[in-house]
Amino acid sequence: MSKVAIITGASRGIGRETAKRFWNTVNEYSTLVLLARKSEDFEDVIEFMGNNNPYRKNFFYNFVDIGNREKLQSTIKTIYKDVGNVDLLVNCAGYTNPIPLQQIEFGDFERTMAVNLYGPFTIIQELLHLGNRFEVIINISSTAGIVGRSGWLTYSAAKAALINMSQVLQEELSIYGTRVVSLSPGRTATALRKILAPEEDLSTIMQPENVAEVIEMLSSPIGQFIDSENLVVRKKT
Repeated sequence: MSKVAIITGASRGIGRETAKRFWNTVNEYSTLVLLARKSEDFEDVIEFMGNNNPYRKNFFYNFVDIGNREKLQSTIKTIYKDVGNVDLLVNCAGYTNPIPLQQIEFGDFERTMAVNLYGPFTIIQELLHLGNRFEVIINISSTAGIVGRSGWLTYSAAKAALINMSQVLQEELSIYGTRVVSLSPGRTATALRKILAPEEDLSTIMQPENVAEVIEMLSSPIGQFIDSENLVVRKKT
């Protein structure tokens, strides 16, 4: 059966590796829709997928800022018109500007919430309004949303809210048979991690492709046997 998956934040990090993982393996998803802001990184992903298609899958891409609600709503309408029902949604897009409390600009706090929380909410709600029935929604949160960290106030708050939202979604969407997973990676070698911990040796921590493998597993039929309100994945040291 042909299924459709949307992956946000597909230009870098976990989103990019998830897109490549789904593209280059045999699975149920024959159509991928990738969302990210226009950038050289995203152009590279698009070029890679255009030149490497071992399983003859279909892919669509849209340049969109997940934090721009109005643009995101119109983009989702276009996607639904083009590909029909979306079976899997993986919300990977993330943003933060880690600075001390006294230095936080409220507009930046709003943007952090817009990308990490309002964006996933908008995609889900908009598709539901269009009549979509998800099989699986995977929201990429963070262990920073479980235990707050000094200097990470806006990011920790946004990810904590995403974890809680995922729990509510699981309750409300269970009537449709939808599984909702909140996945909280620990330290992962992404561009965002470089901002959060600039002195860290990224080669010593979990890599984005490791998280992508977990996402693929959770989206597969075997994922239904994993019952967790918030699943933590991290590299033990």
